[in-house]
Amino acid sequence: MDVEGEMVEPVAEVFSRYAPGGVAIESVQGLAGRPAAETGVESPVRVTCYLKKNHEVEEVKQKLEENLWFLSRIRPLPKPVYRQVHEEDWANAWKDHFHPIKIGHNLLISPAWNRKNPDRRIQIIMDPGMAFGTGAHPSTRLCLELIEELLVGQLRLEDQLSFGNPAEGFDIYDIGCGSGILAIAALKLGASNAFCVDIDATAVESARENAHINAVADRMLVCEGSLREIQEMPSNPENKRLILVNILAPVLTDLLEQGLAGLVEKGSFLVMSGIIADQMDGIVKTAEQKGLFIREQRVSGDWVALCAQKGTVPK
Repeated sequence: MDVEGEMVEPVAEVFSRYAPGGVAIESVQGLAGRPAAETGVESPVRVTCYLKKNHEVEEVKQKLEENLWFLSRIRPLPKPVYRQVHEEDWANAWKDHFHPIKIGHNLLISPAWNRKNPDRRIQIIMDPGMAFGTGAHPSTRLCLELIEELLVGQLRLEDQLSFGNPAEGFDIYDIGCGSGILAIAALKLGASNAFCVDIDATAVESARENAHINAVADRMLVCEGSLREIQEMPSNPENKRLILVNILAPVLTDLLEQGLAGLVEKGSFLVMSGIIADQMDGIVKTAEQKGLFIREQRVSGDWVALCAQKGTVPK
């Protein structure tokens, strides 16, 4: 089913309860140029799963639709569309829609079945699946762009130009890491270590597997948890922190209230994404109340990513 970006994770979580074969998440480029009145969604993302056809399938479909109905009380959802496919086709059919994605100046997100890299970019192998984060969604792309520029590029704040910092001087803290794509990208760009948490055990397993595939597992610690577990993790006093939170805006607000800003030491950065444009002012206000200022703001369609630092806006 094609849903708004804000509903991708809740819908995928519902699907995962009933689909042992996994959940695929992909950008619906074919719909992107059509008006919202026609498609029914803004910035559409397609969430797909495979239900095995057996004597229980009708009961499973009923339970799935009941859960989607409850979700639709929060935000309207289209009805799921069913199509009969052979089980062996499910594992490969959706791969036709996932191609290497160039991001920023240096990054290339590639599926394992297509590792061509003619431009010799920094390649991140990332297969779509149950854990969220393949680079296709705007919130992930915005995060990756900011990570690249913070570690090896440059950010502009009003009329001031601030050059990127040596990547090896940074430790990465990723809250709600999903597939691990953000931390993996940062490590491949040269960051020292990454500490990642997610409340979803499936995401933890996926992030660990992706760390191995990308040969960064020796520098990437992944465990089940959230802010508290990150707060308890070791830190190198000689390194600065790049803290990454690509998650829904209400959860971001809760994390800021619970002490997220306290992780942002002098010279460190907090990248926040997963924010719908009309939710941005609330996030900014809460961040400022917690002693942060917004250094950079990035927008892609309806989505916003923010880069924050400790203190007030420089004069």
